[in-house]
Amino acid sequence: MTQTASKLVRGYEVVIGLETHAQLSTQSKIFSGASTAFGAPPNTQACAVDLALPGTLPVMNRAAVERAIRFGLAVRAKIAPRSIFARKNYFYPDLPKGYQISQYEIPVVQGGEVEFYLGNEKHVVHLTRAHLEEDAGKSLHEDYHGQTGIDLNRAGTPLLEIVSEPEMRSSAEAVGYAKALHALVVWLGICDGNMQEGSFRCDANVSVRKPGQPFGTRREIKNLNSFRFLQQAIDYEVNWQIDLIEDGGEVQQATVLFNPDTGETRAMRTKEDAHDYRYFPDPDLPPLVIAPEWVERVKAEMPELPSVMAERFQREDGLPAYDATMMTQSLAFARYYEAARDACKQPKLVANWLMGEVSRRLNTEGKDIAQAPVQAATLAALIGRISDGTISNNGAKQVFEALWSGEGSEVDTLIEAKGLKQMNDTGALEALLDEVLAANAKSVEEFRAGKEKAFNALVGQAMKATKGKANPAQVNELLKKKLGA
Repeated sequence: MTQTASKLVRGYEVVIGLETHAQLSTQSKIFSGASTAFGAPPNTQACAVDLALPGTLPVMNRAAVERAIRFGLAVRAKIAPRSIFARKNYFYPDLPKGYQISQYEIPVVQGGEVEFYLGNEKHVVHLTRAHLEEDAGKSLHEDYHGQTGIDLNRAGTPLLEIVSEPEMRSSAEAVGYAKALHALVVWLGICDGNMQEGSFRCDANVSVRKPGQPFGTRREIKNLNSFRFLQQAIDYEVNWQIDLIEDGGEVQQATVLFNPDTGETRAMRTKEDAHDYRYFPDPDLPPLVIAPEWVERVKAEMPELPSVMAERFQREDGLPAYDATMMTQSLAFARYYEAARDACKQPKLVANWLMGEVSRRLNTEGKDIAQAPVQAATLAALIGRISDGTISNNGAKQVFEALWSGEGSEVDTLIEAKGLKQMNDTGALEALLDEVLAANAKSVEEFRAGKEKAFNALVGQAMKATKGKANPAQVNELLKKKLGA
């Protein structure tokens, strides 16, 4: 990890830890056979086990355990050979049992770490744990004429709660970690990552302190389901806490909600500690025993991990570490890179274009690589025309914009239509350069007198004379030759 001094906010150090709930991609719930499909009419996917009706017993979903093992292996954590399920007791209308089945003292995944980049700086956030638990139902407050509706379809949906150490020191770092974690669970196939549907949501524990002082009192911002809201909520909460302290007040531990309409957080309830939930081992569930053979079998079926793939791109394609990491920001991004690289055999140029023009357009339009209108083969064809000298970098950007906006789909056709083909006739180019040198005798004299800027002026005049169609590298080479440089 690259260690940097914490960036202070108004003289205070920010301390952030995230608890992330990833809904596991199983067909059925964690302790019952009820469906986890999204969008069903309210209360049509809540069975007797989910409702804890008398006489029902929970049965562990093996597929949920395998997904937890897969995550633990990916973050280099310890997979507990024996873990315990507990009852977490609290009383909400959307919690039909009056308790939530979770893990407390012995979680299935212990430790681990997540790596990511902010700019060119590498960060590592360590994990405390990741444990299996069931989701609660959902309280619906809209369109019920002042009443609250309860939908128990989500009750019993399998979750992996991933808890970080309080190591993040800015909202940007928290968002970087959350994005890396999101990309990883989607890459592994253990979560679909759909934040709008609640498949991936974060709780942010935020406190502030003067540098060198003990941790301050934290407040937990619940159920943040977008990276933008995560950053806005943390930034607001940090300034709210500092304002309170500067005015002589004390931060009280609490659970707060973020209102995206106002950009503010507001207290929902006093924050509970573990003893408030009266955890005790669930008497209906035996310990979860994971044999070493099971872990090895899951490991053998794992996809190539982003870190391993990035190392391969460095080793085989000669990419710098940062470029290789950017190419593995998602599985779809990596597949796009590989397809373009294989088509044009120019790995570094492909990486440059993906980090440059392609990412710029994706970010501007809020799209991911799967929605890019320029296919990998088309980008490779464009890069090929740069490499063989048919078109300049500037001309290639014009063609790319045309491809992206749908003006055409064939690189060569667009090059011809826009008149962007570079001059390849050396004889014709030399004749033009002779005219440029004759017309700019003063610049020639200045260059020969040692003024390097005069050479740039001559290159500019040469490109103007060729209407930008000359290959700049070729122009440089021929000019130097004619000037005896």
